[in-house]
Amino acid sequence: MRVKTRYFGEVDIEDTKVIHFEKGIPGFEQYTDYTILYDIEEGQQAFFSWLQCITEEGLAFPIVNPFRVDTSYDPVVEDALLKQLGDFETEDLAVFLLATVPADVSKTSVNMKAPIVINTRNNKAMQIIAENNEYQVKHMILEEQ
Repeated sequence: MRVKTRYFGEVDIEDTKVIHFEKGIPGFEQYTDYTILYDIEEGQQAFFSWLQCITEEGLAFPIVNPFRVDTSYDPVVEDALLKQLGDFETEDLAVFLLATVPADVSKTSVNMKAPIVINTRNNKAMQIIAENNEYQVKHMILEEQ
C-alpha cells in the first residue's frame, strides 16, 4: 500500500508491516494502524526511527530501541496485559520507547515508564506501563550518550 508520511514523503508499505494498536495509543485512540520507518544515516540505522500512522500522514512519533539508551532495560509488566497481544514467545516481542524531541535537542527525553510493545508474530501492539519504579516518563537521553 502507498502511504503518505510526515518525514519521508510517499512510501510503499507491505501489508505485513502494518502494526495494529487495538485501542490506539493513549491520546491518539482513533488512530490504530502504524508502521515503523527507519532512517539511515551514513549507511547505518539512525538513533531514532518513526512510528508512522498509516491513515494520518502528520502523525509520526520518534521512537528508540530502549537498549540504545539503557543496555539493562528490563520493564516488569503484568502477564495479563501482554496476553492482549496474542500468542508469542519472549523473542517475538519488539520494544520501543517514545521520544520527545524539543526545539532544544539537548533536552530530548524518552518515556521508559510506558514502552511500546509489539508482538512481531501478529503485529499487534500496545503501550504498556512498566511496574518498575526506577523508570521515568521523562528520561533525559543525552546524559546517557
